[in-house]
Amino acid sequence: MPNIEIEGPRLGDMDKKRKMVEKITDAVQEAYGLNREAFVVIIRENPPENVAVGGILLADRSGK
Repeated sequence: MPNIEIEGPRLGDMDKKRKMVEKITDAVQEAYGLNREAFVVIIRENPPENVAVGGILLADRSGK
């Protein structure tokens, strides 16, 4: 059972999440040739106060 992990900022909108996992599952299903039920998709959402780029928290970079 292949696992797909997506890590990024919060999407917040359930419809966006549904569309995203559907499209990702479609692409991976095509590549592997397995049934859709074989794939597990995990979404890990990171708030901006927990991610830094270049030593600066994303929460502190707003407006830059």
